[in-house]
Amino acid sequence: MRTREEQLADRAAPRVVVAMSGGVDSAVAAWLLKKRGFDVVGVTMQIWPDVDPTTAVSHGGCCSVAAASDARRVAAVVGIPFYVLNFQSDFEREVIQDFCREYARGRTPNPCLVCNSRIKFSLLAGRAQQLGASYLATGHYARVEHCPQRGRYLLKKGVDPAKDQSYALYAMTQDQLAHTLFPLGEYTKEQVRRWAAEAGLPVATKPESQEICFVVDGDYRAFLRERIPDVARPGPIVDRSGRRLGTHGGVAGYTVGQRRGLGLPGPEPYYVLEIDAPRNTLVVGTRRETLSGGLLAVDCNFVSVRRLDRAQTACVKIRYRAPEVPCSLEAAGPGQVAVRFQEPQAAVTPGQAAVFYQGDEVLGGGTIERPLP
Repeated sequence: MRTREEQLADRAAPRVVVAMSGGVDSAVAAWLLKKRGFDVVGVTMQIWPDVDPTTAVSHGGCCSVAAASDARRVAAVVGIPFYVLNFQSDFEREVIQDFCREYARGRTPNPCLVCNSRIKFSLLAGRAQQLGASYLATGHYARVEHCPQRGRYLLKKGVDPAKDQSYALYAMTQDQLAHTLFPLGEYTKEQVRRWAAEAGLPVATKPESQEICFVVDGDYRAFLRERIPDVARPGPIVDRSGRRLGTHGGVAGYTVGQRRGLGLPGPEPYYVLEIDAPRNTLVVGTRRETLSGGLLAVDCNFVSVRRLDRAQTACVKIRYRAPEVPCSLEAAGPGQVAVRFQEPQAAVTPGQAAVFYQGDEVLGGGTIERPLP
């Protein structure tokens, strides 16, 4: 079966803006689209916070100064125009401040999901239209298909299970999916690396960046201490009964389910059960106490269906690298879904995303508000 990109390329050279992060995936996405006859324009978002320029140049994360330089070199090889677009103030307001607010509330956010929703597929997509583009493309490993029977665009997993990134895209709207291309969704990372080498792309062997793009050296705790010093205050560690067991070094240094770094003696290891930021307190317990029967998801978005109008069975991922687990879904209020696991799950973490799947389709997803008993 021909891919969506191949079918669209049959038209009169539609223009597509490719979001180029400086890595191999977005580089090959641009190369593939150019090869298929699209009118390709490469862009990199300038989102880097105000820091020492020497640090920004040396930092190799997504959308850094060094990454923009790599993207520019790729564009020259592919033979496409290239621009750097300034989203610095938008990124500060929508992503960085949200990141800090969530940690100050004792939650564990995923800034990449917020960036996708509020910056990349919203503001950048709008800028792409201003450049005369019909589509925005990225290097995500996911697929978009249109289902005439349902009259909806579907978001599907990438065919490479080790690289599937559909989890990070669950918040996309129908209009965004209609104007987005994921050229790598049908391929594996091994194929992408091979094509990059064959095409002579200068990032063919560049390692993947696993860090938060706006945090230098990956030390998000130091970043938070600088932004919100209050989250670095020592405070009590207690069990469910309120009995004090020790002292923590600041709630920003912990996440639900964490075992290492607590320094608590006992007959069995302790795990973080809850982060009570207003009281600057960590609640800990045994491994068994980390288990939950479900979760409440809020701010939910649905992709394969318009809304959850009846209880459904599905699978859910509660973290990007977590396995899918069987569950039932039931509407729990406007934009809210009660998720019940078939088997109890550990470390349900407020602030993370819960994404619902049926087969290889993303049914929808939302933000974890709290675990359910």
